[in-house]
Amino acid sequence: MSRRSFCFCSYRTALPLMALLCLPLAAQNQPQPQDSLQNQVQDAPQAPPNAVVQGTIFLIQLTDRIDTSKVKAGDRFHAVLAEPLVTANGMTLEEGRKIKGHISAVEPGLHTRILLSFDDIELPHGKAPLIATVTGVPGEHVMRPVGEEGEIGRKGMTKEEIAEAVIVGAGKGAAQGQRNGGGKKGAAEGAGEGAANAAFAAFESGHDLILDSGTALEIRLDRNLRLR
Repeated sequence: MSRRSFCFCSYRTALPLMALLCLPLAAQNQPQPQDSLQNQVQDAPQAPPNAVVQGTIFLIQLTDRIDTSKVKAGDRFHAVLAEPLVTANGMTLEEGRKIKGHISAVEPGLHTRILLSFDDIELPHGKAPLIATVTGVPGEHVMRPVGEEGEIGRKGMTKEEIAEAVIVGAGKGAAQGQRNGGGKKGAAEGAGEGAANAAFAAFESGHDLILDSGTALEIRLDRNLRLR
């Protein structure tokens, strides 16, 4: 066999071997399967043992009165922790700890909305940032379900409730007009005035939103809360 033929045969023999050697490198560059990605997520660092875990839902209680007809964005409000918070290692933050926050937005209108943000919470030794979102207003049936961003809104009266209020107002107005000695004319005028007053009251009922001092708010931690 000539030298040229030997080199050609050696080259042909080496090609498959080189291809086999490159396979592991190619496999490493392939996209990782979904199971592998899920394992990486599961292996991500967990919350520190001295922290209340992100996603924890708990109650606080307002110590200020918030009236949408009087407040504006940037105004401060205060609250207190209404139930204890416990970390994984057993540390407890007792109820009554002070909380500070501010009003991020007020949207007036037929159905007023307000967005509350939290600044910090009192700890046994200092304070810590409180990153949380309002998720509910327990016991307040006049409030609409809280939105995704934590905005609180007031329910307006339904059309049926407004119509009923107008009928009741008209009836009361007619009775009052008749009692005042106006006869049928007085009753008619009283009915009109009563209906108008009832309609106005129903319209106004959907405007101002008031959260009195002592109102409970349900909030969710959006970031781990370290107690030490």
